[in-house]
Amino acid sequence: MEQYELDALEAVTSRPSPEYSTITVDALTPVIGAEVSGIDLSQELTEEQRADLHAAFLHHHVLVFRDQVITSDEHKRLAGYFGELRPVNPPPPGDPYLLEISTSKGATEVAGNRWHSDGTADAEPSLGSMLYITRIPEAGSGGDTLFANMHLAYEMLSPAMRGFLDSLTAVHDGAHFKVKGYTLPPEYVVPVNEHPLVVRHPETGRKILYVNGVYVSHIPQLSDEESRAVLDLLNGIPSSRPLLHCRVRWTPNTLVFWDNRSAQHHASYDYYPFTRYGQRVAINGGPLKA
Repeated sequence: MEQYELDALEAVTSRPSPEYSTITVDALTPVIGAEVSGIDLSQELTEEQRADLHAAFLHHHVLVFRDQVITSDEHKRLAGYFGELRPVNPPPPGDPYLLEISTSKGATEVAGNRWHSDGTADAEPSLGSMLYITRIPEAGSGGDTLFANMHLAYEMLSPAMRGFLDSLTAVHDGAHFKVKGYTLPPEYVVPVNEHPLVVRHPETGRKILYVNGVYVSHIPQLSDEESRAVLDLLNGIPSSRPLLHCRVRWTPNTLVFWDNRSAQHHASYDYYPFTRYGQRVAINGGPLKA
């Protein structure tokens, strides 16, 4: 490992943890993810609890809450503490803010089974998502979700590569990646937007490597050949660098809240032919800036 990579790891792992007065927070790995206990998400949160969760969210990027029994309205209320709810697009039947994450028996493909961030083709991608899984595969395991720290992904690049990427943008095309067997409704307007390849987190100011193997079509400042070579390199980082990861093993009634700007995720489909069910609520974000 190069010295600049070691320096980046040391900077992240040596950050002081916030102090919490209402919750207990146990890190999943030194660089991303934490389990939060001592809180009942079915109840209205106090200002102190909300402040503690916000601090933990910014520090760990991914928060895991076990053994939570909540209704859909309580799920949406919890998300609403952190921002305006984001409607599902295209809108589903029923509640416009609840996306069902459902795997049918023997499905050949599932949503999220690649490293990605959600909805980055939108002009203002989401702040984050809260996924609440109530039914895990009948085998009793499988379907873990991996998360990667994209702050650290940027910081572990060489200084020369960071300098090269800082001035580039990437085109995020909602139609770039097509899931086999999945057809968008004809009324759906496919979003296409250009974002900086390196953005700053709007709350912490830390730089993020903002790539997405699902949606990014090209880097307009480069030739097609150069763009593909750079994107192949960058898109391979989350899968090839386990040091960036945490792994969440789902149990019934687990809710996970992740930062859709600073983390990529990958929903492992390793439980064929079994089923799984949950609901996701997303939170609106804002424009991304370099």
